[in-house]
Amino acid sequence: MKELYGVMKDGKEVSKYIIENANGFRAEFLDMGAILDKLFVPDKDGNLVDVTLSNSSVEEYEADGNFFGATVGPNANRIAKAEVVIDGVLYKMPVNDGENNLHTDVVNGVHRRIWDAKEEGNSVIFTINLPDGEFGLPGNRMMQVTYTVTDDNAIRIDYYATSDKKTIYNMTNHTHFNLDGHASGSVLDHVLWLNASCFTPVVAGAIPTGEIKNIKGTIFDFTTPKTIGPDINTDDEQINLVSGYDHNYVIDDADGTLKEVAWVKGPKSGRVMKVISDQPGIQLYTDNFVKDAKGKDGVVYGWRQGLCLETQAYPDSIHQDSFPDVIYGPDREYRTTTIYKFE
Repeated sequence: MKELYGVMKDGKEVSKYIIENANGFRAEFLDMGAILDKLFVPDKDGNLVDVTLSNSSVEEYEADGNFFGATVGPNANRIAKAEVVIDGVLYKMPVNDGENNLHTDVVNGVHRRIWDAKEEGNSVIFTINLPDGEFGLPGNRMMQVTYTVTDDNAIRIDYYATSDKKTIYNMTNHTHFNLDGHASGSVLDHVLWLNASCFTPVVAGAIPTGEIKNIKGTIFDFTTPKTIGPDINTDDEQINLVSGYDHNYVIDDADGTLKEVAWVKGPKSGRVMKVISDQPGIQLYTDNFVKDAKGKDGVVYGWRQGLCLETQAYPDSIHQDSFPDVIYGPDREYRTTTIYKFE
């Protein structure tokens, strides 16, 4: 079902697309930013509650810098010095995070643009085209995101992108989840498991050092399920650099096939969200920089009231030979899938 959501300040209309399965599990998407705006999920007693943090109007989405629910691309996460070299040619991206680049373009990125939308059964297909040179990157590019609501209470996200020149792709979804409900406050009592024995440590600016570090037995180890909160305020250099968890985890035995890479549980509701992906990395972000963000139902979101599990190649892969290859072009299409499944 399609309905009018609002109007952008440039006069463009924003539409909402609603898909519901037989269980009442309901997702609402916007063609602005290919955003997952709302997600109503049953708890252990069958009560439906929205579990995503998001804004309540187009005006708020245009002003907000938290990327609530947004599709991020062509490149998610950080690139050192906001520079990309492809076949010996230097390309300069927007400098928007200290001296670095974050999420391609925070102000004018694809999360604030209208995507073409097509409803197809229990799916919505969003498509956007970028001209050669947009965001400083080469190639006439097409990016497509297909959201599918399944009968077993899951959101499947299929990414597909092409370019007529070699370029960089590393897309993700930036939904902020609270499994007890978007207005439930802190997520530090959530229990998390990650299928990752290593992570990529960072320096100031959250740029990876290039090391893939074993974290078994440390405060970063979630290979045994544990509550998020107890270790997050530890006086640890990596924690202090990003004010909490905001790190890329290296998926164990990643081979490009779909596998369960994470799960998180809301203790009050009993909701469990499993993350299934073919990506080699997953960014755990505990909303360390969310402050006084206007949300739905009059809620104002604050520090650590949501968490992101962003499937991806590693941040700054373009500068690390040992990291995944993020160069795509005429001879290599970009395809990846992530599923958020609720139980």
